[in-house]
Amino acid sequence: QVQLVESGGGLVQTGGSLRLSCAASGSIFNINTMAWYRQAPGMQREFVAVITSGGTTTYADSVKGRFTISRSSAKNTVYLQMNSLKPEDTSVYYCNAALAPYAGSRYLDYWGQGTQVTVSS
Repeated sequence: QVQLVESGGGLVQTGGSLRLSCAASGSIFNINTMAWYRQAPGMQREFVAVITSGGTTTYADSVKGRFTISRSSAKNTVYLQMNSLKPEDTSVYYCNAALAPYAGSRYLDYWGQGTQVTVSS
């Protein structure tokens, strides 16, 4: 079984910073991409940022220049450093990993349970 556990969410004022972490554990042979998504109330889940196993990053336009995604392959952990936060960043943030649980298995998508980020104005 594979688990993704997020941490680091909370309440912060406009302009503040937060750092999210997501640790993958369990039966993991190899992790390809790790990513962050977010979902505000009444809205669809949207892409935030992704990092490949080689370290290539891609960001949503709405967070470029403010958020930074990074990962520790040794720890099977992905981070999201969020600076200059705005009220519109308020969402539940979800971690995603495309990983192969066993040697020779296909890559599957796994999701964390989400962590709430609230930015007050």
